[in-house]
Amino acid sequence: MRPHFFPFLTQWMVRRWVKYLGLDEATKLMTWNNGDPGFSLRANTGRNITRADLVERLESLKVPHELSLHLEEFVRIKTGLQTVVQAGLLKEGFCSVQDESAGLIVSVVKPQPGERIMDACAAPGGKTLFMASCLKGQGMIYAMDVNEGRLRILGETAKSHQVDGLISTIHSDLRVFAETNEVQYDKVLLDAPCSGLGVLSKRADLRWNRKLEDMVELTKLQDELLDSASKLVKHDGVLVYSTCSIDTEENEGRVEAFLQRHPEFSIDPVTSFVPSSFVTSQGFFLSNPVKHSLDGAFAEIVIPNEGMPISKEHSKRGDLRINFEIGFPSRLTLEQKTDLKRVLGGSGIGN
Repeated sequence: MRPHFFPFLTQWMVRRWVKYLGLDEATKLMTWNNGDPGFSLRANTGRNITRADLVERLESLKVPHELSLHLEEFVRIKTGLQTVVQAGLLKEGFCSVQDESAGLIVSVVKPQPGERIMDACAAPGGKTLFMASCLKGQGMIYAMDVNEGRLRILGETAKSHQVDGLISTIHSDLRVFAETNEVQYDKVLLDAPCSGLGVLSKRADLRWNRKLEDMVELTKLQDELLDSASKLVKHDGVLVYSTCSIDTEENEGRVEAFLQRHPEFSIDPVTSFVPSSFVTSQGFFLSNPVKHSLDGAFAEIVIPNEGMPISKEHSKRGDLRINFEIGFPSRLTLEQKTDLKRVLGGSGIGN
């Protein structure tokens, strides 16, 4: 297949997908990426708002919707996001825009009341907020990011979601923090900066701006962050590594390389945490855009081996993320566009 058959993608992406997926699956994926994206809304259970409450509001606004098949807090919408914004549902913290693939990563983390969880690169904070709502008022999410301004926005959004007492922000680079702090956490989520190849239906800019050379730099950064995150996990804790990519090198490749460097860790399959259709033969979580009609995403759990010491060199876990620009409906006022960007975390689509 010649790359110019898909002019909306760079040639290296087309060749890479045909190589790894085969012609038929690559064609389906590229067709999906060129379609109109749908969105999901998450009911804010941190304010005791149920999905039924959200459905009632959507019906009153005449917004077409479908219930998520995978998560009890989520509702899918294909159209009507503009109506939701104009009605103030996001601004008032009634719900969030968040893809179900991101929600399923939170399912892999499985936050429990009383736990101390590090979200190592948290802004814009979609997963942070969801995890905080799972704590039922007990425990703490430590939201770390290098961007102080975006952490401030996360703090403001946490207030509207009424979970600000469960979130503590930390302005730092994970790599620096892990070298200078001895603190450890029950769970660490590292939602790593990545290529975003799982979300091209929402990130049209990446189709042209992402370069093959970026993959080398990103995998190097992902390795560094995984090493640092491992230093923050308790001896009986959990490290979750995730991306919004479907690229093997960024996903399975990074976990395999990490385990080679850190034999004191091992894989814990995600089988108990997500539906079986999302579990790979290796026990990883993978959301396939074509198969699941969701954004592409990946997650894996690694845990310290019982009885093996974790040194300062080989320890713990964390969370990072990539943010996705969205195109705003033209009829929104400037104030409404600003509100939507603030609620979504500056420029992020609910990761």
